[in-house]
Amino acid sequence: MPVGPLSLPAHLYLLAWDTSKSDVTGATQIPQLVRAGALTELAQRGLLLDDDGIATPVDMDASTGDAVLDGLLELVRESRPHRWRAWVTLHTRITLDAVREQLAAGGWLRARKRRALGLFPTVEYDLARPAAVEALQEEARGILRGPATVDLSDRDAAVVALAAAAGLRTLLPRKESHGPRAQELIERSGQAAPALRKVVQELRGAVTEASAGA
Repeated sequence: MPVGPLSLPAHLYLLAWDTSKSDVTGATQIPQLVRAGALTELAQRGLLLDDDGIATPVDMDASTGDAVLDGLLELVRESRPHRWRAWVTLHTRITLDAVREQLAAGGWLRARKRRALGLFPTVEYDLARPAAVEALQEEARGILRGPATVDLSDRDAAVVALAAAAGLRTLLPRKESHGPRAQELIERSGQAAPALRKVVQELRGAVTEASAGA
């Protein structure tokens, strides 16, 4: 499921777009999903590890060269130790805004500046490449519903496991569940699996809370 230079959280944000409505589905859970993706990619790159439930930086000087990931890594380093649940929900707007800017710079989104209530400057985004996004979504659905033996990269396994944990309606019709398959994908996510287990658990909890409060 190649997406070029996009980060894993950017990939997840694109999967959440409902191209028929030109809007993001499940807006209340998207910040947590995007943050979960960033945490997972840092774990896959060996820059965050699980230390008895604590998301712990491995190297205080390493960087990825990706603004989204490096911004979160710096935040984790400069903060007191937190469990994964805290990082799935804490200051998620920072990561979401960085992902949107990254996607706009890469030509996936179009940014529109306007003034909320006629006074406050704000930025809204439109999808610039709906056909490409639909292709990503179709491939993700194939992985989610496909045979257990399908050859997957660690990255593909992780991104689809997270999308399933968030219950993205662009991939999962309402009331449809793929719990066993999602669990298998977690175990196939490589060295990030211990961290991803915790991130998925906390993401499910955060999504449930966000949905209840919506």
